[in-house]
Amino acid sequence: MAKNQKEKAGRDEARQPVTAMRLDKFLKVSRIIKRRTLANEACDTGHVMLNGKEAKAGADVRVGDILSVRWGDRLTQYEVVTLNEHVLKEDAAGMYRVIS
Repeated sequence: MAKNQKEKAGRDEARQPVTAMRLDKFLKVSRIIKRRTLANEACDTGHVMLNGKEAKAGADVRVGDILSVRWGDRLTQYEVVTLNEHVLKEDAAGMYRVIS
């Protein structure tokens, strides 16, 4: 296979939806949290809940899960709509639906 074909195949695989993803990676890729290290810290300090339970950064996120992120006094809930390894900035908001 030529180099260009391999690169194209790699890009196509990266855009394929996945069945599960680490919580910290989902928060970063969906741009709910700007950096993965910040997502890790938020999980470690108990600011992130997955389906009503405190979640660690390595927890698996699946389509249909409910994420709750607490920023100070504000609690925002998100429903996971899709999972993708790499998403353009414009498409990131399509990975989740804001519940409250």
